Amino acid sequence: MGMQVWPGRPHPLGATWDGAGTHFALFSENATAVDLCLFDQEGQETRLPLTDVENYVWHGYLPEVGPGQRYGYRVHGPYDPKRGQRFNPHKLLIDPYALALDGDVQFDPAIFSYDMGATDDLENLDLSLSEVDSAPFMPKSIVVDPTFDWEGDRPLDTPWHRTIIYETHVKGLTQCHPQVPEALRGTYAGLGHPAVIDHLTRLGITAVELLPVHHFHAYPGHLANTGLRNYWGYDSLNYFAPYGGYSSAGQSGNQVNEFKQMVKALHRAGIEVILDVVYNHTGEGSHLGPTLSLRGIDNAAYYRLVENVPRYYMDFTGCGNSLNVRHPQILKLIMDSLRYWVQEMHVDGFRFDLASALARELYEVDSLAAFFDIIHQDPVLSTIKLIAEPWDLGEGGYQVGNFPLLWSEWNGKYRDSLRDFWRNHDCRLGEFAFRLTGSSDLYQANGKRPHASINFITCHDGFTLRDLVSYNEKHNLANHENNRDGESYNRSWDCGAEGETDDPKILALRQKQQRNLLTTLLLSQGVPMVLGGDEIGRTQQGNNNTYCQDSPLSWFDWTLSQSSQALLTFTCNLIQLRQDHPTFARRHWFQGREIHGSGVHDIGWYNPDGSAISNNQWHDGSAKAIAVFLNGAELTGFEAPGQRLVDDSFLLFFNAQADPQTFQIPTLVQTEPWSMVLDTDKPAGFVKDKHLYRLGEAIAVADFSLVVLTSPRTPPAQT
Repeated sequence: MGMQVWPGRPHPLGATWDGAGTHFALFSENATAVDLCLFDQEGQETRLPLTDVENYVWHGYLPEVGPGQRYGYRVHGPYDPKRGQRFNPHKLLIDPYALALDGDVQFDPAIFSYDMGATDDLENLDLSLSEVDSAPFMPKSIVVDPTFDWEGDRPLDTPWHRTIIYETHVKGLTQCHPQVPEALRGTYAGLGHPAVIDHLTRLGITAVELLPVHHFHAYPGHLANTGLRNYWGYDSLNYFAPYGGYSSAGQSGNQVNEFKQMVKALHRAGIEVILDVVYNHTGEGSHLGPTLSLRGIDNAAYYRLVENVPRYYMDFTGCGNSLNVRHPQILKLIMDSLRYWVQEMHVDGFRFDLASALARELYEVDSLAAFFDIIHQDPVLSTIKLIAEPWDLGEGGYQVGNFPLLWSEWNGKYRDSLRDFWRNHDCRLGEFAFRLTGSSDLYQANGKRPHASINFITCHDGFTLRDLVSYNEKHNLANHENNRDGESYNRSWDCGAEGETDDPKILALRQKQQRNLLTTLLLSQGVPMVLGGDEIGRTQQGNNNTYCQDSPLSWFDWTLSQSSQALLTFTCNLIQLRQDHPTFARRHWFQGREIHGSGVHDIGWYNPDGSAISNNQWHDGSAKAIAVFLNGAELTGFEAPGQRLVDDSFLLFFNAQADPQTFQIPTLVQTEPWSMVLDTDKPAGFVKDKHLYRLGEAIAVADFSLVVLTSPRTPPAQT
């Protein structure tokens, strides 16, 4: 393969096809030489030195090289781990800006820069140098044709207060779906199939939040010889390429267009696409990890190294390394990646894994970090949905409520409080009230609105909803880590028996608790996030850390039992109730004050006997019976120009204790008549009760139950 390398330019980075040839560019600040390596269909390699260097970017142009060309890099420089330098040209490296990759990393000693047999001293193992070629075990980067007919696709821009998020996994959602053709199961095309989209639209979902789709390390070393693989994908190796293993066409470059087709199909159904992204670390791990991309390109530039001991990595994630977000080129890598997924792949937002790590300019989390400043002023990224997982594993990393403007957050305090409330553990009434009403204690003073709180009870990391009410302890032996992995304190309750049982009373209570938790989630202020599969009672048999379970344990089981069908119907109706009533999705905070001197408040809190909650009661952690009045007579804002927003009013009776409770409709609400909409004690949840309830009338609420009453809307008060 005789080829001539023409002069290139320092931008854009990556491999860019212009219709006649391809421009290649790679950033390395400390390299002494860079070889571009081209591979033919038989795997034969041709090495072409890139000799043009500008602004530390090594670049060149190859005429007649086009889409489908497989390539990689070998980067020369000092191998001096004690000084933070880990160059090794024997290792083929993934282009950080590649738009597609062919294949997975195969575990082999060759992928490590050091000689794994050089010494028995593990502490000094990484100081040796391996001269074994890693190319046979490495995925190859692929030149991609970016053209695609979007057919007029545009951002949906679903308002935050109308958003219902469904967190799911591309493969897990579709792998066993009987209506998805077998060849499409577990793929982007499967997720975009009408049968899957019909399920999402029937539910009322407005956005899917996909677990990582960036190309990741599928077979990290700690899973070698276990028969397990990285299922969740939180070990990114490239921030531009969609993972080829989720493509029905295989890892050939076609995964890019298949991903776009999926987005286009979801958008047509009114469903946004949010990506879970992992910019805090990569799959190269610690100093004993493999050399796959950034480590071999320029270790000292791309990673946070321990000050004065640069052989080791700062690790705020528990995954062995942290990206060096203080370096302008690494910030550029992240920003270029984010813009690419918005502008070229048409995604609608991002959920940032362990986002606190991105704000560590020194050691402490800094809300004024350059990362946030850059996003805030970016004309593309400042207008999309930005969600932080507001913690990492470093000291001071728990930052719920502290992320800057434009950011919403996974509200871990919401999850913990609501779990404690419904399992009848101490949860201060004031804490419960804050979480139910959008967590104004966390977000209001920062100039944010209720949508800053992404409310969730369950997520991929932990128990499913069904398991949350079926297990007191984690059961992770299938992960081959002796049950040491995963969270040990889950705030779960097995309702009387650990795991599977035939006891009808326990099963009925578990089903009711699922309805209780879903109802609370969907009727809370803020943005609800439902874990995919909770609506059909998905179980992981007590495993709360299925990161390595690419198996039926993680995949959705679509053979629905009668109880699963009932839960699905209930969830559909529940989401519809929320979407039909802006009372449950306010754009502004409750004021808790009288409306226009009417003597009626926008929200009220009452004891079962109808008396108002006293100041002392807000500190009570044992109060489990409470009535909440939501006044829809006048909401803040307008439905249309000149048309004030008006809705029905609602009363919510919570009884999270083991004994039935009688509630009286508070006379202070001055609204009637009332009719019952929902009673979680009933298997169907929603009721058709034609009885009209009046002020002061008593209503029986069963143990561990939630009852919802409604009163028809009335005209707004005249001013």
